Amino acid sequence: MVVDDHPMWREGVARDLAEAGFLVVATSGEGRQAIRVAAAVRPDVVVLDLQLPDISGVEVVVGLRAALPDVRVLMLSASGEEQSVLDAVKAGATGYLVKSTAPSEFLDAVRRTANGDPVFTPGLAGLVLGEYRRLASGPTADAADDGEPGTPRLTARETEVLRLVAKGMSYKQIAQRLGLSHRTVQNHVQNTLGKLHLHNRVELTRYAIERGLDD
Repeated sequence: MVVDDHPMWREGVARDLAEAGFLVVATSGEGRQAIRVAAAVRPDVVVLDLQLPDISGVEVVVGLRAALPDVRVLMLSASGEEQSVLDAVKAGATGYLVKSTAPSEFLDAVRRTANGDPVFTPGLAGLVLGEYRRLASGPTADAADDGEPGTPRLTARETEVLRLVAKGMSYKQIAQRLGLSHRTVQNHVQNTLGKLHLHNRVELTRYAIERGLDD
């Protein structure tokens, strides 16, 4: 699904996606409408602009995640402002690209987003990880310790995969590093998400960094 308030841009992105083999189930130019339509058509990925005429893209992310907890949202915005990026990710966006991204890179980003990989315009990934490290150094960082009663226990393999996720590696890279299939890596990540009651790889990355697993 493509959400952007500029008709020519919106239809152009939808056309590029369709020509690349993606099924575009809907388009929308307004935030509230996008949330309603998404709840009906249930897209796997929403390509979402940050600036919309009625509500902000960040508010749309919140609404989408409330209606469809498993949906993956790729922000595609003219703004690369630090706060815009952090607000979108904290709201639940899977990735963030600026509109100057090359078409081939955009299409690859949509594929990776569909697989659950966090995708960012070069430079923005470091910004997000830096923010997570800053938050991890705060007073809540030690709120949960692996030894505390009730803390979910991960297997050795799940912990190993989690460490590589925290380093920003894709499923394919993790699979190659550990000699596993892509599907097996996905299963380990999904099992870990379920045990930790997290929703996506962005939240999983933050969890890992808070516990120093990205070292």
